[in-house]
Amino acid sequence: MKDSELKALVSLLDDEDGGIISHVEDKIKSLGQEIIPFLETEWESNLNPLVQSRIEDLIHVLQFELLQDRLVEWLDNEQDDLLKGLWLVATYQYPDLEYIKLKQDLEQIYYEAWLEFKPDAHPFDQVKILNSVLFSKLKFGANTKNFHSPSNSMINQVLESKKGNPISLCAVYMLVAQKLKMPIHGVNLPNLFILTHIDDTHQQFYINAFNRGLIFSKDDIDNYVAELRINPQESFFQPCDNAEIIRRTLRNLMNSFDKIGDHNKCEEVKTLLHCISNGDISGLD
Repeated sequence: MKDSELKALVSLLDDEDGGIISHVEDKIKSLGQEIIPFLETEWESNLNPLVQSRIEDLIHVLQFELLQDRLVEWLDNEQDDLLKGLWLVATYQYPDLEYIKLKQDLEQIYYEAWLEFKPDAHPFDQVKILNSVLFSKLKFGANTKNFHSPSNSMINQVLESKKGNPISLCAVYMLVAQKLKMPIHGVNLPNLFILTHIDDTHQQFYINAFNRGLIFSKDDIDNYVAELRINPQESFFQPCDNAEIIRRTLRNLMNSFDKIGDHNKCEEVKTLLHCISNGDISGLD
């Protein structure tokens, strides 16, 4: 479709006839995600607030469809890249967020840790070094004042504010640790996401990034699970994959929107979760 035809189509968005509006919107949606840049340009040049609002709604619908496609693509082919999965989640709220910007921000954190890291040190000491860099030098920490804020599930916001929830802080910690060649992975506990250090000798301990990198043992997890009065499961002690980290991030985001009363966004995030969950959106939060 030529630009002139597209402009004519968009111009009909100020019609007072609901039937015409519905037909025009369906026609624009049918053109697919490729029309998003054109719509953004039209929004900038249009002075009618009503038309702008309708263009915004159309852009959101198309971007949401694109995000669903990208999440499925990530699940099928790019699960090894946790940062990309976190970036995709963040683009729900920040569609213009650039992946390369997140990589650069993370690279700077890694560089700060690399300067002080000792590859030959005992694993406990390596964790203490990383704890010192992340929590003392760089001032990352738990967002206890706004625990249910959606920003806690947005990796760009966490890197900027240096505040997050258990899973986002663990994700930052794990991404930096793995670049340092540390065998650190995420663990799905009920109501709390933690990390585990497990090497080739299967010597294992755990790390609570939400509590400034506190080191603890399997016995501590046993006691924690007992206090919750639930049956222990193997998944409470062993690493989970990146797909489960993204699923849990989406569950947290869904719960955040529900807590603040934004039920439309809650339902949209639930749709995103369905895309990568085969219909199972139950979690451990």
